[in-house]
Amino acid sequence: MEAEFWLERWQRNQIGFHRASVHPLLTRLWQSLGIAPAASVLVPLCGKSLDMLWLRGQGHPVTGVERVGDALAQFVVENGLDLPAANGGYAGGGWNLVESDWFAVALPEPLPAFYDRAALVALPPDLRKAYVEKLVSLLAPGATGLLITMEYDQRQMNGPPFSVPAAEVREHYAQAAEVRELARNDILAEEPHFAERGLTALHEVAWLIRL
Repeated sequence: MEAEFWLERWQRNQIGFHRASVHPLLTRLWQSLGIAPAASVLVPLCGKSLDMLWLRGQGHPVTGVERVGDALAQFVVENGLDLPAANGGYAGGGWNLVESDWFAVALPEPLPAFYDRAALVALPPDLRKAYVEKLVSLLAPGATGLLITMEYDQRQMNGPPFSVPAAEVREHYAQAAEVRELARNDILAEEPHFAERGLTALHEVAWLIRL
């Protein structure tokens, strides 16, 4: 999506994609990935996700990349973080919150882990390949990540969030050493607003990605 689309969503507080709690698949599956406790974790298109707080609480330094500066500012203020501003973002105490267009971001060094709950599904099909290529370029060889996608009949609802089928995940990460489905849950009953938008079925899928 164009940057202006997300800027407008944040300005109008139309952020239904933001969860008010930590994602249950993250807390259930993260430890099974075998990621070192002190490994830095990259969170693309992070918004003000509380999942970052959980990851930091596990001992991981967290690098979040977000185009909308207001989202990062809200994250810092709402969670009482005492972080100095740094180049439009915030850094310190195991945090590196970077305000940048995803496709232009540069990081000091490749990172060993990543967590993607709301990035791949936020992008239309024509941007996903480039998104994954950029993500891989920011990661160290052998990096491991948890990817969460959604699957539904795209004819029933316009994204975002978009449906990203399993075959597409495997195609985008074809060069990875391991791409493995970890969980698949029917969540339509838990997310009635999607039913209101026309969906008759909705699955959330968790993936292990190891480069």
